Amino acid sequence: MQTDNATLPNDTAAGPITVTPTAVAEVRRYMEEQGATEASGLRVGVLPGGCSGFQYGLNIEDEAGEDDMILESNGVRLFVDPFSLQYLTGVEIDYVSTFQGSGFTFNNPNASGGCGCGSSFNV
Repeated sequence: MQTDNATLPNDTAAGPITVTPTAVAEVRRYMEEQGATEASGLRVGVLPGGCSGFQYGLNIEDEAGEDDMILESNGVRLFVDPFSLQYLTGVEIDYVSTFQGSGFTFNNPNASGGCGCGSSFNV
């Protein structure tokens, strides 16, 4: 087991994922609507799928899983599983609104490409 606090399961650390203030406001609004507790957080994940190989997943969860990293960005707790963390280091999560719609976006320096709609990526 590694001893670096940023890599211990269920430790809370400032981490490799950044959530912009705009995205934080949207996450907090959604958490309030869902009745989230103090222990709740935003699950940030990478799943196989999409037209480019991987897709992002976001979900409000009541608590972290046993092997999750618990990170913090701008006051939001993030739950990240070890598989996803390897693809999310350096990611910036933002929330944008345009005439075509609104939603979370991911600026991922690890991605070597993605699909046209931006919902999946490859490395």
